[in-house]
Amino acid sequence: MHIKLIQPGMHMRPMDTHLKNRMSPPLGLYTIAAMFRNSHRVTVENENVRRLNLDDAPDIVGISVNVDSLPRALEISDAYRSRGIPVVIGGIMPTLAAEMVPQDRVDAICIGAAEGTWPDIIRDFTSGCLKKVYRCSGSLNGKDIVPPAYDLMPKSEYLYTNIFHASRGCPFRCDFCYNSSPERSYVCRPAEDVLAEVKACGRRHVMFIDDNFAGNPKWLKEFLPELKKLGIKWNAAVSINVVDMPGMLDLMRDCGCMGLFIGFESINPSSVDGVHKVQNDVSKYEHAVEEIHRRGIMINASFVFGLDSDTPETFRLTLDWIVKNRIETVTSHILTPYPGTGLYRRMKAEGRLLTTDLNFYDTAHVVMQPKNMTPEELYNGYLWIYDNIYSFRNIIRRIPRARRQIPSYLMFNFFYRKWGRFTDRLCSLVTYRRIGLWGEKLSKYL
Repeated sequence: MHIKLIQPGMHMRPMDTHLKNRMSPPLGLYTIAAMFRNSHRVTVENENVRRLNLDDAPDIVGISVNVDSLPRALEISDAYRSRGIPVVIGGIMPTLAAEMVPQDRVDAICIGAAEGTWPDIIRDFTSGCLKKVYRCSGSLNGKDIVPPAYDLMPKSEYLYTNIFHASRGCPFRCDFCYNSSPERSYVCRPAEDVLAEVKACGRRHVMFIDDNFAGNPKWLKEFLPELKKLGIKWNAAVSINVVDMPGMLDLMRDCGCMGLFIGFESINPSSVDGVHKVQNDVSKYEHAVEEIHRRGIMINASFVFGLDSDTPETFRLTLDWIVKNRIETVTSHILTPYPGTGLYRRMKAEGRLLTTDLNFYDTAHVVMQPKNMTPEELYNGYLWIYDNIYSFRNIIRRIPRARRQIPSYLMFNFFYRKWGRFTDRLCSLVTYRRIGLWGEKLSKYL
């Protein structure tokens, strides 16, 4: 049987190049591929990397769907179902709000983890009794998580394939986040499984793409000393309360941590409180940044604009704070109420949704009415802060004090953000993987 797995094309934000789409492969689809590769033929196509072949004839199609890619996923589904080929839709969107996936345009909806749903899907399809909805029942055990089929990934098409999940989900339930869905549980994998995958990749620098790498401090403190034995450098995403975990930052530094992605969201306490981000204490932000920087660890700070206490002045205040604290890289988003979240329910109840067209639910469009600014002010401020963070002047002003960080800092700020289109064209000539490897070689000097 031929199982075809598809990642639909995602929308490009104004500041993005194809480097973003080609940063790393979709691990979820390669996890499903690993589950069935020994018993069936499995192929994976990523529309963000190359044009889909919709004229083939697989036995069954699985599509992984983010919120803004649902409309495109339904178009792909229509194309296959018109020829009698059944389609299963899973991923973030159906897990958040399965009721928003039109059942007349798909054959089955997958809610929750693939390990707890896809074996039943394939079994029932083979038996000719495919159900309309499959749900991962109960909490997923860390031992049940299947490692992705790394060897099936077309490595030349991505900057990095040295990416790993040590955990799934997040222990926190912020109002705007897809992790707030009750269908998404938080679980850590067995440390020995993660270490085996990292060791097998043979790379000097790896990235953990967990939603919260420090969600279980006890697990992490046991894992990091073992990771240190591999002698690698690594990056991960954590919540800012990692600073409050005794000894954790020292342990991270000693075990090869080079950078942390952190959701600051806002420098306004009222804005943070308004979305129940209980792990963030704005009054401790500067202390946290100082503690992280003191250990030579870079910060990729994430901010959300359009929260209820934000005003047009928020953009200038945030930029000043970023420059003052020498935040190395910044990722910004427009507040987007994902269906299925508490934020969406509140915005809908208050009549503040400006559109229900999910094509625009990509954190780069204004889809809800802000409280203290116009939609135009929010969108223009979102563009303004990106332009100013990555201006030549502010790149120089934010140069890290730790010398070992400077090569990576300059590479990201100039060749990924400021001159990203040039780098993208270069990648198309020499392959994205090769550019990624060149970047990794900088780690020799870190």
